[in-house]
Amino acid sequence: MSFVLYLINGISLGSVYAIIALGYTMVYGIAKMLNFAHGDVIMIGSYVSFITFSQMGVNPIVSVVMSMVVCTLLGVVIERVAYKPLRKATSPLAVLITAIGVSYFLQNAALLIFGANPVSFTSVVTLSPLKLAGGDLVISGTTIVTIVLCLIIMGCLMIFIKKTKAGQAMLAVSEDKDAAQLMGINVNATIALTFAIGSGLAAIAGVLLCSAYPTLTPYTGSMPGIKAFTAAVFGGIGSIPGALIGGILLGVIEILGRAYISSQLSDAIVFAVLIVVLLVKPSGILGKPMREKV
Repeated sequence: MSFVLYLINGISLGSVYAIIALGYTMVYGIAKMLNFAHGDVIMIGSYVSFITFSQMGVNPIVSVVMSMVVCTLLGVVIERVAYKPLRKATSPLAVLITAIGVSYFLQNAALLIFGANPVSFTSVVTLSPLKLAGGDLVISGTTIVTIVLCLIIMGCLMIFIKKTKAGQAMLAVSEDKDAAQLMGINVNATIALTFAIGSGLAAIAGVLLCSAYPTLTPYTGSMPGIKAFTAAVFGGIGSIPGALIGGILLGVIEILGRAYISSQLSDAIVFAVLIVVLLVKPSGILGKPMREKV
């Protein structure tokens, strides 16, 4: 019974990683940029929810919506101010260094505003735990909501990409920006929309993460952000189903490693598995190998 509980908790944690990984995989797939400030957007969203729900007494759903709005606007501003001027930079290091700089800026801004002391995050999920097997297996409401919400988000995003005009524009830009622009697609608006969607989803992921692990600091988003990027690479960066598979596998490996091997080595186990997978399949589980034209 313990194994089943660990497995469910791993799927729940992996669902959070998958939602975060969507931001990485969409931005990379469309803009060919790695937004390493994405993890800190999670932290900002969590603080917005904490202030509005725990301190101002706002309805939990409204607080999550407010968190999404703030993070969506933040994502658009980051793209417009930090990344858009570097879109045609000759060196990819320029974008990478800028992303790291934005990450440190958000962390230090949060330190100045909220302080370094951790705060206790009150879960926004009010669903009662589910008891199975005569009460031997108890699944928390946060776990249930996280898994269900992840599946809903993935399904809605796939429909959005395949069935809407904006989604088709994203696919076109991901294939060839110049050709998409010649066809009348607003590339700048499409990339900004990608950052907006990814950042809005990051807010949801941050609230779910802090609801399950109720401690919030200015560094809360750093490690989950790195692990979510790992999940995106694991599943095949640029692939939305790959983000789901990579995130869930990563979460299950982490929880089982923590339970059966060592809690101190759980992170090392996760990255070791990633190395093995990339040695066998460098493009990730669902990733397509990149062909370089000469």
